[in-house]
This record gives sequence, C-alpha cells and structure tokens, in this order.
Amino acid sequence: MREDLQATLDARRDLGPEYEAALVDSLVERIDATIAARVQAELQQHGGKPRKEYKHHKPNGAAIIPVALGSMGLGIPLTAIASGSAGLAGLLIAWVAIVVINVAAAAAIIRRP
Repeated sequence: MREDLQATLDARRDLGPEYEAALVDSLVERIDATIAARVQAELQQHGGKPRKEYKHHKPNGAAIIPVALGSMGLGIPLTAIASGSAGLAGLLIAWVAIVVINVAAAAAIIRRP
C-alpha cells in the first residue's frame, strides 16, 4: 500500500497537476480492491459465507448514517487543513483514513445478526 501511494505521488510529480484527479481515482480503486480482498480472505478464514450469499441479508442502513454524516463533517475541515498544509500526500492520507473507517463500520454492520 505504501508503494502504491509513493508511486502515485511520483507519477503526480512527473505528470503534473492536470492528471491529479485520475491518479487519485486510480489509487482509491487499488485501495478498495485491496480492502475487498482482505475482507474476503478474512471471511473465508473464519468460515464466513462467500459474498454472493449475503444478498439475502438486509443490513440496517440507518445504522451507518451517523458514521457517514460524521465522515462528511470531519472530511470537509480535514480536506482544507490537509490540502493547505500537507499537500496531496496529506489529502490522500486523510481521505484514505476516512474510507477505511467507513468500510470498517459498514463491515461491522453487515456482520450483525
């Protein structure tokens, strides 16, 4: 993961700011794929059902609303602070942390009986 972030920062430096959005999207996709693979591996390791079998389970969507609203509320000032003082690296770290927290919260809600 650290190598992916470094490669993205190096590519941004080489390509310039006009490619920044595409580079961030690419990094987020790789992070998302890594998280999904880890979650699937964890489920299989602990005897969890494959993802396809969870279609019948309807998680309580209202339970994630406070996490989502909190992420939005914290994301706006963190974006301003990170982009102003730490640049792209700080911005990426802040939003990767927000994404990880949201994925973990969603996974916890889905695991509820």
